Amino acid sequence: MWYWKWHLHIREELLPNDNALLIDHQCRASSWSLSISLNHGPPGCSDGVRAHRSDSDTHVEIFGYKTQGCRKALCIAGYILSCGLLRLVFYWKPAWDVWANCIPCGLHEADVTLLRTTDEFQIYSRKKVTWISVSALNKFRPDYPIIADENSLINKAIMKPDLKVRCIQVQKIRYVWNNPEKQFQKVGSLEDSHTCSDIHTKFGSGLTREEQDTRRLICGPNAIDVQVLPIWKLLIKEVLNPFYVFQLFSVCLWFAEDYKEYATAIIVMSLLSIALTVYELRMQSLKLHRLVKSHNSVKVTVCRKKEGFQELASCQLVPGDVLALTGDKALMPCDAILIGGGCIVNESVLTGESIPVTKTQLPQADDGRPWRTRCAEDYRRHVLFCGTEVVQTRADGSGPARAVVLRTGFNTAKGDLVRSILYPKPMNFKLYRDALRFLMCLIAFATIGMIYAVCVFALNGVKAGEVVKKALDVITIAVPPALPAALATGIIYTQGRLKKKGIFCISPQRINVCGQLNLICFDKTGTLTEDGLDLWGVIAAEGNSFQKVHRFTSGRSLLWGPVCRAMVSCHSLLVLDGKIQGDPLDLKMFEATNWVNEDLAKNGEFTPAVIIKPGPKASNVPVEGIAVLHQFPFSSALQRMSVIAQEIGGEQQVFMKGAPETVAEFCRPETVPSSFARELQFYAAGGFRVIGLAYKILQAGKEAAGLTREEAESDLTFLGLLIMENRLKAETKPVLEELSAARIRSVMVTGDNIQTAVTVAKNAAMVSQTSQVILVEANELSGSPTASITWKLMEETKPKDYRDLVSASWPASRHDTYHFAMSGKSYQVIAQRFRHLLPKFLINGTIFARMSPAQKSNLVEEFQKLDYIVGMCGDGANDCGALKMAHAGISLSPQEASVASPFTSQTPSIECVPELIRQGRAALVTSFCMFKYMALYSTIQYLGILLLYWQLNSFGNYQFLFQDLAITTLIGATMSLNGAYPKLVPYRPPSQLISPPLLLSVVLNSLFSLCMQVFGFVMVQRQPWYAQHNIHSACGSGNESHVENSTSVAPTGFNGTENAALREGVDNGYRSYENTTVWLLSTMNCLLVALVFSKGKPFRQPAVANVAVCALVMLGHSNAHWVTGCHLSVSQLVCTPIFWRISMMLMLLVTFAISFVVEEAIIENRALWTLLKRCFRYQSKSLYKRLQRMLEQDSAWPPLNETVFSETRVIPMGESRAAYSNPVFESDATQGDAQDKAAAGPCFKDV
Repeated sequence: MWYWKWHLHIREELLPNDNALLIDHQCRASSWSLSISLNHGPPGCSDGVRAHRSDSDTHVEIFGYKTQGCRKALCIAGYILSCGLLRLVFYWKPAWDVWANCIPCGLHEADVTLLRTTDEFQIYSRKKVTWISVSALNKFRPDYPIIADENSLINKAIMKPDLKVRCIQVQKIRYVWNNPEKQFQKVGSLEDSHTCSDIHTKFGSGLTREEQDTRRLICGPNAIDVQVLPIWKLLIKEVLNPFYVFQLFSVCLWFAEDYKEYATAIIVMSLLSIALTVYELRMQSLKLHRLVKSHNSVKVTVCRKKEGFQELASCQLVPGDVLALTGDKALMPCDAILIGGGCIVNESVLTGESIPVTKTQLPQADDGRPWRTRCAEDYRRHVLFCGTEVVQTRADGSGPARAVVLRTGFNTAKGDLVRSILYPKPMNFKLYRDALRFLMCLIAFATIGMIYAVCVFALNGVKAGEVVKKALDVITIAVPPALPAALATGIIYTQGRLKKKGIFCISPQRINVCGQLNLICFDKTGTLTEDGLDLWGVIAAEGNSFQKVHRFTSGRSLLWGPVCRAMVSCHSLLVLDGKIQGDPLDLKMFEATNWVNEDLAKNGEFTPAVIIKPGPKASNVPVEGIAVLHQFPFSSALQRMSVIAQEIGGEQQVFMKGAPETVAEFCRPETVPSSFARELQFYAAGGFRVIGLAYKILQAGKEAAGLTREEAESDLTFLGLLIMENRLKAETKPVLEELSAARIRSVMVTGDNIQTAVTVAKNAAMVSQTSQVILVEANELSGSPTASITWKLMEETKPKDYRDLVSASWPASRHDTYHFAMSGKSYQVIAQRFRHLLPKFLINGTIFARMSPAQKSNLVEEFQKLDYIVGMCGDGANDCGALKMAHAGISLSPQEASVASPFTSQTPSIECVPELIRQGRAALVTSFCMFKYMALYSTIQYLGILLLYWQLNSFGNYQFLFQDLAITTLIGATMSLNGAYPKLVPYRPPSQLISPPLLLSVVLNSLFSLCMQVFGFVMVQRQPWYAQHNIHSACGSGNESHVENSTSVAPTGFNGTENAALREGVDNGYRSYENTTVWLLSTMNCLLVALVFSKGKPFRQPAVANVAVCALVMLGHSNAHWVTGCHLSVSQLVCTPIFWRISMMLMLLVTFAISFVVEEAIIENRALWTLLKRCFRYQSKSLYKRLQRMLEQDSAWPPLNETVFSETRVIPMGESRAAYSNPVFESDATQGDAQDKAAAGPCFKDV
């Protein structure tokens, strides 16, 4: 019997919630489109509604129910008659509560809804339909829209003439009933159907006071409120945990059987566990509450229609309000669209990078498209996200910077981040699922023992009450409540070891998953390579050719010209607090020019133009300075940025900087050198990061503010290439070689050039120098609905003129091993047009370049679909979605964006990856060891009790106490102390509890223990000194006095029994020779089994290194009074001859030897199980293994130098599955298309 709590789930919950479970992962952002389909409902429900994301496989079903009075009355009667047990069951099973109290109905008339996830968890949650009355606000005309925007969801939700709104709340998000469309829709954000012109005209002048009050009542307050539950509520929730209910049942049974000492010990330990858990929950909730507290106490200035600007608390903001942004630094209390002026924002809370971001106002163009569709992937440059810091603002001609509130409360980017903490994604690791299955097997095993106990005691005339108690006692013995705790113990210790290594974990359940990782995706810049870039040189283009390389290390200044002007002006650097801040690449480029950026900000506001002037060390230039008039910010999806600049007293010019291939597309073809591709490939092959530069002179009379990005970025002149050196980190190559030796795949996912990525992969040993790299290019054919895909070997020749750059050796011929390399554009085309080929590419895909954040997340998901256990290691900037999607995301960023990642390394080095895998493997093996030990411990005790039941006997109070507390508790606390083995072996530990080796181990050791106990039980009865009713027959004279003393304190046996001992007039209680023999054998067997199961190499430190377990085994033997036989009264044993004690020792040694040999020679013999698999032709069922076997037999794959055309059908590429990727903040190249389908936002529809 064990009394530890499974702390793992407690830590994952973080905070109690109102039975809200998984809907958040399916209905998180306003940009998601939901489709509706009929579905068979749960028992008693004829039909249901399935609401699901259109771009994923995850669904949520909602069913309507109406409460029925007679059913509710019957349930109340059941609560009373069952003394509250039925109510407790309904508390655990909310679906049963709904089915018992309600009848199914349509959603339009339901007062209770039942939500069910359709993933493998099938989790139900009950939500009550509530009413909001708006009649008290004002007297509204029944024929007049309450909200000025007639198409607003709020107008559609208000029922007339009652002026009421039906709503449900799911994971902090409110859904209101849309009466015309008969569906629940999310409220708390502006509708996505608004055009740019709508936002300016409908909301530009603010809302009326009446409309603000109405929106506030229906949408709720703008608050990210994390409730801190009172301690008494936490106590009640904890006590009602099924574990403690089972403990209460056990304690009551033990008190009834007079097991007072053990029951008292369990109560004490349970109270300590409850107190510790409540304390942890309280501290975690307080910490999160303090984290978001500042959000709810911000003073803001809003514009009210016809009333002007007013100051109010941020919690009173509603979607549609107009915020006035002054020059002071301030945290954004909501998501808002900038409609006037400009802002500089620090978004490190969301991106992990403390790089200022420039925000520009939403254009007023009216082309009929929704604003996000029109802005496409650039929509984020107009949005100020909640939780980010507004560093500087810029007024425009009509007043201060202004923004329309887009989303409030938990609908915002920060609210979404907090909800991901409150409602984490459940883990479906096989270990935990198999543990529950095995628990069911133990319950069935206990049922057999109960039947046996009833038969034995009933046939011997024991009273019915005693029979029931003894039968129920079998359950508390055979079913170890410690099984969940046994699986969590190793995780707790591992979490502490990881913390010492500088690796912090916010999702302890994923530690065991790390032990199964077989594929790791790495970001490149800042992860595999150094974060900072060094400016190596620049190659100017003139005419149709490149000029000589200008090396900045030579000490010569760059001559004044278009290239120098581009380097001086085309960046996003800002002067904040007297220091230039911005992207490291921009910083290195700007510093090479020796120019300075003037700080013209006053009172937190910045001027419309940024002035840049030559510094003291700058070369002589014919201009006084350059003014940057307008900026088109850099976008990961666009892979470029542009500025409109003007020399002081000169003409206006446009400068562009970005990926060379992208920049070249915007240039006039005659200005791009003919050797562009060859030159780019050469430098990229050398591991350099290459940036393209271009410019054009604007026609006189054109205003910079009036130019669109499309107009500015057209007909450019190509200027040249900027060469940045990005060195590998010193630890990168050794780590990747270690992972390769351990047969763990490494994949590079980067936004850099594909040739640069290939070179870095080769230099880092991700791709061996003898392997072929096959470039996969997929394109959509212009003017045609089809697409093409081409395979070709990457050119890897190197001109002799550049031998001093980078040393590398290329293979002369094709090798058996090959790796695919592709760009993000090709990946997207393959995912949409060549879906059947995508798994084949992923099997050997190693380099993925020019990948957008959404494509990174999708790639991780596709690997998971092939049954890979995927890890992701990135710097937390554009990798948040992939970090959360992966089975184990490891962030190297210390910023708050690491909240999106289960693991965060304090040291920005990929050395944390093999360390995490080592610790994960050790934790996983420890969980198996603890599982086997706990299962066998219960089985050993169970078998011993059933043997003694044959004589109507059992273990005594102190015997149970010694086994359960003095031995098993300490074993459970110390067996996990083995650290991880320092070397990663080329195979993983098993992932299933229900596997032949483990089951065979438990079964064989159970049989060994049974044989030993039965042998001892039978042999002790055949000893010449044995007497069934005289427990002093074997004692010598030296022990007589002690026996007399011990007899007086012996507990009584089974009350009311008429066994042979009572007929003889002697009641020895539990004390007998059989009891002494069986108890000593079972107790010592538990200790020895701990040694057998305490595994060492190849995943953990050797068992002898665990001094605590070894010392405990030795101490347990000495304390069992095994040799001297002293203090028998405490342990309720009888004195036996030394010969018999030696005989029992031999039995134990033989059993230990057999168990050890079987465990090492059979159970842990990897070669033997591999041979058996071959004999039975067993092959892995993992999809990637099956694909590998198939491709090995396909001689035509890969088809080199071939082009294949697709069918016309397009398959939408999903962004993510059920993981959190902060879609409110996400930048996605495909989101624009999704917006056309998602104008209504997430909904639950009636049918």
